[in-house]
Amino acid sequence: MNHKVVSQEDWLVARKELLVKEKEFSRLRDELSRRRRDLPWEKVEKEYTFDGPNGKETLAQLFDGKSQLITYHFMFDPEWTEGCKSCSFIADHYNPSIIHLAHRDVTMVTVSRAPLAKLEAFKRRMGWSFKWVSSFGNDFNWDYHVSFKPEDVANQKVYYNYGIQSFPVAEGPGISVFLKDETGAIFHTYSSFSRGLDMFIDAYIRRCRNCGDSPDRHRVCNPVSAHHLSIQSR
Repeated sequence: MNHKVVSQEDWLVARKELLVKEKEFSRLRDELSRRRRDLPWEKVEKEYTFDGPNGKETLAQLFDGKSQLITYHFMFDPEWTEGCKSCSFIADHYNPSIIHLAHRDVTMVTVSRAPLAKLEAFKRRMGWSFKWVSSFGNDFNWDYHVSFKPEDVANQKVYYNYGIQSFPVAEGPGISVFLKDETGAIFHTYSSFSRGLDMFIDAYIRRCRNCGDSPDRHRVCNPVSAHHLSIQSR
Protein backbone atom coordinates (compact mmCIF):
# COMPACT_ATOMS: atom_id res chain seq x y z
CA MET A 1 0.00 0.00 0.00
CA ASN A 2 1.36 3.38 -1.02
CA HIS A 3 -0.75 6.28 0.23
CA LYS A 4 -0.03 9.83 1.35
CA VAL A 5 0.47 10.22 5.12
CA VAL A 6 0.30 13.68 6.73
CA SER A 7 0.16 15.36 10.12
CA GLN A 8 -3.12 15.76 11.99
CA GLU A 9 -3.21 19.47 11.08
CA ASP A 10 -2.77 18.77 7.37
CA TRP A 11 -5.30 15.94 7.53
CA LEU A 12 -7.87 18.32 9.05
CA VAL A 13 -7.28 20.86 6.26
CA ALA A 14 -7.79 18.18 3.63
CA ARG A 15 -10.87 16.83 5.40
CA LYS A 16 -12.52 20.26 5.54
CA GLU A 17 -11.85 20.78 1.84
CA LEU A 18 -13.56 17.47 1.13
CA LEU A 19 -16.45 18.41 3.44
CA VAL A 20 -17.23 21.38 1.19
CA LYS A 21 -17.52 19.01 -1.77
CA GLU A 22 -19.63 16.58 0.25
CA LYS A 23 -22.08 19.34 1.14
CA GLU A 24 -22.26 20.36 -2.51
CA PHE A 25 -23.03 16.76 -3.37
CA SER A 26 -25.77 16.60 -0.72
CA ARG A 27 -27.44 19.69 -2.17
CA LEU A 28 -27.17 18.29 -5.70
CA ARG A 29 -28.65 15.00 -4.48
CA ASP A 30 -31.57 16.86 -2.91
CA GLU A 31 -32.20 18.65 -6.20
CA LEU A 32 -31.97 15.39 -8.12
CA SER A 33 -34.45 13.79 -5.72
CA ARG A 34 -36.85 16.68 -6.28
CA ARG A 35 -36.58 16.31 -10.05
CA ARG A 36 -37.12 12.56 -9.73
CA ARG A 37 -40.34 13.20 -7.80
CA ASP A 38 -41.45 15.73 -10.44
CA LEU A 39 -41.08 13.31 -13.36
CA PRO A 40 -44.27 12.92 -15.40
CA TRP A 41 -46.12 9.62 -15.11
CA GLU A 42 -47.27 7.17 -17.75
CA LYS A 43 -50.46 5.20 -17.34
CA VAL A 44 -50.11 1.41 -17.25
CA GLU A 45 -52.68 0.09 -19.70
CA LYS A 46 -51.58 -3.55 -19.89
CA GLU A 47 -52.74 -6.18 -17.44
CA TYR A 48 -49.97 -8.23 -15.82
CA THR A 49 -50.56 -11.39 -13.81
CA PHE A 50 -47.77 -12.88 -11.68
CA ASP A 51 -47.25 -16.20 -9.91
CA GLY A 52 -46.69 -15.57 -6.23
CA PRO A 53 -46.94 -17.16 -2.81
CA ASN A 54 -50.66 -16.26 -2.76
CA GLY A 55 -51.34 -17.72 -6.20
CA LYS A 56 -52.06 -15.59 -9.27
CA GLU A 57 -51.84 -11.86 -8.57
CA THR A 58 -52.25 -8.86 -10.83
CA LEU A 59 -50.01 -5.82 -10.74
CA ALA A 60 -52.80 -3.98 -8.93
CA GLN A 61 -52.94 -6.68 -6.25
CA LEU A 62 -49.20 -6.43 -5.66
CA PHE A 63 -49.78 -2.97 -4.14
CA ASP A 64 -51.31 -4.81 -1.16
CA GLY A 65 -53.38 -1.87 0.03
CA LYS A 66 -50.65 0.74 -0.44
CA SER A 67 -50.61 3.54 -3.03
CA GLN A 68 -46.99 3.04 -4.08
CA LEU A 69 -45.21 -0.05 -5.38
CA ILE A 70 -41.49 -0.63 -5.89
CA THR A 71 -40.50 -3.64 -7.96
CA TYR A 72 -36.91 -4.83 -7.94
CA HIS A 73 -36.03 -6.64 -11.18
CA PHE A 74 -33.92 -9.50 -9.86
CA MET A 75 -31.84 -11.31 -12.50
CA PHE A 76 -33.02 -14.91 -12.53
CA ASP A 77 -33.41 -16.45 -15.98
CA PRO A 78 -35.84 -19.39 -16.20
CA GLU A 79 -32.95 -21.63 -17.25
CA TRP A 80 -30.64 -20.69 -14.38
CA THR A 81 -30.26 -22.84 -11.29
CA GLU A 82 -29.70 -19.86 -8.98
CA GLY A 83 -30.20 -16.12 -8.90
CA CYS A 84 -27.67 -13.46 -9.83
CA LYS A 85 -24.96 -12.95 -7.22
CA SER A 86 -24.94 -9.16 -7.61
CA CYS A 87 -28.73 -8.99 -7.23
CA SER A 88 -28.40 -11.21 -4.18
CA PHE A 89 -25.96 -8.73 -2.68
CA ILE A 90 -28.45 -5.91 -3.27
CA ALA A 91 -31.33 -8.02 -1.89
CA ASP A 92 -29.39 -8.53 1.33
CA HIS A 93 -29.52 -4.76 1.76
CA TYR A 94 -33.17 -4.09 0.97
CA ASN A 95 -34.69 -7.17 2.62
CA PRO A 96 -34.67 -5.71 6.19
CA SER A 97 -35.81 -2.26 4.98
CA ILE A 98 -39.12 -3.37 3.48
CA ILE A 99 -40.95 -3.25 6.81
CA HIS A 100 -40.06 0.44 7.09
CA LEU A 101 -41.33 1.16 3.57
CA ALA A 102 -44.62 -0.49 4.47
CA HIS A 103 -45.11 2.13 7.21
CA ARG A 104 -44.71 4.84 4.56
CA ASP A 105 -47.47 3.65 2.22
CA VAL A 106 -45.00 1.71 0.03
CA THR A 107 -45.03 -1.96 -0.91
CA MET A 108 -41.86 -3.49 -2.32
CA VAL A 109 -41.76 -6.79 -4.17
CA THR A 110 -39.09 -8.63 -6.11
CA VAL A 111 -39.84 -9.83 -9.65
CA SER A 112 -37.99 -12.39 -11.77
CA ARG A 113 -38.75 -14.47 -14.85
CA ALA A 114 -37.71 -17.78 -13.28
CA PRO A 115 -40.58 -20.06 -12.20
CA LEU A 116 -41.93 -19.54 -8.70
CA ALA A 117 -40.58 -22.88 -7.42
CA LYS A 118 -37.02 -21.78 -8.25
CA LEU A 119 -37.54 -18.39 -6.64
CA GLU A 120 -38.89 -19.86 -3.43
CA ALA A 121 -36.09 -22.42 -3.18
CA PHE A 122 -33.42 -19.75 -3.64
CA LYS A 123 -35.20 -17.44 -1.21
CA ARG A 124 -35.13 -20.16 1.47
CA ARG A 125 -31.47 -20.81 0.79
CA MET A 126 -30.62 -17.12 1.21
CA GLY A 127 -32.82 -16.58 4.28
CA TRP A 128 -34.84 -13.71 2.79
CA SER A 129 -38.37 -12.71 3.82
CA PHE A 130 -39.40 -10.34 1.00
CA LYS A 131 -42.20 -11.18 -1.39
CA TRP A 132 -40.91 -12.65 -4.67
CA VAL A 133 -43.15 -13.20 -7.67
CA SER A 134 -42.58 -14.74 -11.09
CA SER A 135 -43.26 -12.82 -14.30
CA PHE A 136 -42.61 -15.90 -16.43
CA GLY A 137 -46.09 -15.89 -17.96
CA ASN A 138 -46.33 -12.19 -18.85
CA ASP A 139 -44.50 -9.36 -20.64
CA PHE A 140 -43.51 -7.40 -17.55
CA ASN A 141 -39.76 -7.96 -17.87
CA TRP A 142 -39.82 -7.27 -21.59
CA ASP A 143 -41.92 -4.13 -21.29
CA TYR A 144 -39.65 -2.69 -18.58
CA HIS A 145 -36.49 -3.67 -20.47
CA VAL A 146 -34.79 -6.08 -18.09
CA SER A 147 -35.08 -9.24 -20.23
CA PHE A 148 -33.51 -9.49 -23.65
CA LYS A 149 -33.89 -11.65 -26.73
CA PRO A 150 -30.97 -14.07 -27.28
CA GLU A 151 -30.41 -12.68 -30.78
CA ASP A 152 -30.11 -9.12 -29.38
CA VAL A 153 -27.56 -10.29 -26.83
CA ALA A 154 -25.62 -12.10 -29.58
CA ASN A 155 -25.71 -9.03 -31.84
CA GLN A 156 -24.73 -6.72 -28.95
CA LYS A 157 -27.85 -4.64 -29.54
CA VAL A 158 -29.69 -4.81 -26.24
CA TYR A 159 -31.97 -1.97 -25.16
CA TYR A 160 -31.03 -1.34 -21.53
CA ASN A 161 -30.70 1.76 -19.38
CA TYR A 162 -32.40 3.87 -22.04
CA GLY A 163 -30.00 3.05 -24.84
CA ILE A 164 -28.72 0.35 -27.18
CA GLN A 165 -25.63 -1.41 -25.87
CA SER A 166 -23.97 -4.79 -25.53
CA PHE A 167 -24.95 -6.93 -22.56
CA PRO A 168 -23.42 -10.24 -21.47
CA VAL A 169 -26.61 -12.14 -20.58
CA ALA A 170 -30.36 -12.16 -21.28
CA GLU A 171 -31.38 -10.64 -17.94
CA GLY A 172 -30.57 -7.25 -16.43
CA PRO A 173 -31.15 -5.63 -13.01
CA GLY A 174 -33.32 -2.63 -12.30
CA ILE A 175 -36.14 -1.10 -10.33
CA SER A 176 -39.52 0.17 -11.50
CA VAL A 177 -41.86 2.26 -9.38
CA PHE A 178 -45.62 2.56 -9.70
CA LEU A 179 -48.46 4.54 -8.15
CA LYS A 180 -52.13 3.61 -7.85
CA ASP A 181 -54.62 6.44 -7.44
CA GLU A 182 -57.98 6.45 -5.66
CA THR A 183 -59.74 5.24 -8.82
CA GLY A 184 -57.49 2.20 -9.10
CA ALA A 185 -55.58 3.53 -12.12
CA ILE A 186 -51.89 2.54 -12.13
CA PHE A 187 -49.07 4.77 -13.30
CA HIS A 188 -45.41 4.03 -13.99
CA THR A 189 -43.49 6.83 -12.26
CA TYR A 190 -39.82 5.82 -12.38
CA SER A 191 -37.35 3.15 -13.47
CA SER A 192 -33.61 2.93 -12.94
CA PHE A 193 -30.94 0.49 -13.98
CA SER A 194 -27.24 -0.28 -13.75
CA ARG A 195 -25.41 2.27 -11.52
CA GLY A 196 -28.80 3.71 -10.59
CA LEU A 197 -29.13 0.74 -8.24
CA ASP A 198 -26.31 2.12 -6.10
CA MET A 199 -29.07 3.81 -4.11
CA PHE A 200 -29.76 0.47 -2.43
CA ILE A 201 -26.28 -0.11 -1.06
CA ASP A 202 -23.11 1.60 0.11
CA ALA A 203 -20.75 -1.33 0.43
CA TYR A 204 -18.83 -0.51 -2.75
CA ILE A 205 -19.54 3.18 -3.26
CA ARG A 206 -16.54 4.16 -1.17
CA ARG A 207 -13.22 4.52 -2.93
CA CYS A 208 -11.40 1.20 -2.80
CA ARG A 209 -7.64 1.30 -2.50
CA ASN A 210 -7.40 -1.76 -4.72
CA CYS A 211 -8.80 0.03 -7.75
CA GLY A 212 -8.49 3.76 -6.98
CA ASP A 213 -9.95 5.92 -9.71
CA SER A 214 -10.17 3.18 -12.31
CA PRO A 215 -13.22 3.68 -14.58
CA ASP A 216 -14.00 0.02 -13.91
CA ARG A 217 -13.90 0.45 -10.13
CA HIS A 218 -17.62 -0.09 -9.53
CA ARG A 219 -17.41 -3.57 -11.02
CA VAL A 220 -14.13 -4.39 -9.29
CA CYS A 221 -15.17 -3.08 -5.87
CA ASN A 222 -18.42 -5.03 -5.80
CA PRO A 223 -17.35 -8.12 -3.84
CA VAL A 224 -19.77 -10.33 -5.74
CA SER A 225 -19.52 -8.82 -9.20
CA ALA A 226 -16.84 -11.20 -10.38
CA HIS A 227 -19.87 -12.76 -12.01
CA HIS A 228 -21.43 -12.67 -15.44
CA LEU A 229 -22.60 -9.07 -15.06
CA SER A 230 -20.35 -6.07 -15.61
CA ILE A 231 -21.93 -2.95 -14.20
CA GLN A 232 -22.27 -0.52 -17.11
CA SER A 233 -21.41 3.14 -16.63
CA ARG A 234 -24.45 5.37 -16.66
